[in-house]
Amino acid sequence: MSYLSHLECSHCHESADPDALLNSCPICLKPLLARYDLAAASAAVNHLETADRPHSMWRFHELLPVRKKSSRLSLGEGWTPLLHTKNLGEKLGHESLYIKDEGANPTGSFKARGLGVAVSCALERGASALSIPSAGNAASAMSAYASLAGLKAFVFMPKDVPDVFVTECSVLGADITLVDGLITDAGRAAAEHPDAGNRFNVSTLKEPYRIEGKKTMGYEIAEQFGWTLPDVLIYPTGGGTGLIGMWKAFDEMEKMGWIDSRRPRMVSVQAVGCAPIVKAFEEGAASAEPWQNASTVAAGMRVPSAAGDFLILDAIRESNGTALAVDDESMLAMATQIGRTEGLFASPEGAATAVAFERLKSQGWIAPDDKVVLFNTGTGLKYFQLWSD
Repeated sequence: MSYLSHLECSHCHESADPDALLNSCPICLKPLLARYDLAAASAAVNHLETADRPHSMWRFHELLPVRKKSSRLSLGEGWTPLLHTKNLGEKLGHESLYIKDEGANPTGSFKARGLGVAVSCALERGASALSIPSAGNAASAMSAYASLAGLKAFVFMPKDVPDVFVTECSVLGADITLVDGLITDAGRAAAEHPDAGNRFNVSTLKEPYRIEGKKTMGYEIAEQFGWTLPDVLIYPTGGGTGLIGMWKAFDEMEKMGWIDSRRPRMVSVQAVGCAPIVKAFEEGAASAEPWQNASTVAAGMRVPSAAGDFLILDAIRESNGTALAVDDESMLAMATQIGRTEGLFASPEGAATAVAFERLKSQGWIAPDDKVVLFNTGTGLKYFQLWSD
């Protein structure tokens, strides 16, 4: 069973019906977060006995917002490898360096986690059609789970996304609209479509469920490290749902007594050509201004305005973390280095975390004995043209 108790606004903290099909807080329109009866969950679940559970994100089903087992859609998402990158670590001069390889997920990215839960919840709560603005990977994941659920999928993507995403969504049965501009323009096109009111919008943090799938990365890391947490997590940030979700997971686990109060320092990595979170962090701002003329080869980080910007900044600051931007050339060079040392074809977003690690280590921000986890959020196969051009 799920111990879901209610939805709570991340801004005004008003409660909402957990079984209603809601996109945002009915009062202030800010993102909604799922809340659980953690005392009951702790009494019912022994986290030290989860080893025999299915090797997917649904091993934590009590802490996910899907009520019925029959509503859980699964393509095998989650429980991705946590790789001790000894060869890359030797090159970069750091022994305790790890990569959480989210490229091993269905449709090749971490988006499978969030969309797997979001589509499951939408199905359970009576949606008949879904829509999403996306830079690529989220559209692929939504299309896959909508197909599995028998729901119609409507995808809005920038016209210049890599062709592989368009082909993938088409094969998976989605109705595709290509939009001039960025993901924010795709979001407006989705919202302004004549049939928008008949479709449940699963855009990043415009509904409460994607973050719940993403938070399972935090649960998995804790379990894979024997219910302890690393010192530093370095995460490529576009919409930032995964970073927010993991910070939420750590809080839930502490309240259930699964981990202690120690937290990783959360590092948000963005591209030089689109770094609204970095700018806001450096300026001490509580939220981020939209980035003008966003440009980067890392499509997942080309997000000029994130709905959960204030939650991302809160997590960074509360963890004594930091935010930094890296350039496209360094990402692509690092992806090649990761491939040639670890046999892993990382996406530009994933490679960006290793570039950030190298810089932070050289500055002394990362200590020699820190246990560091980098997130490769997707497979580089989706971006093969960047190396073949």
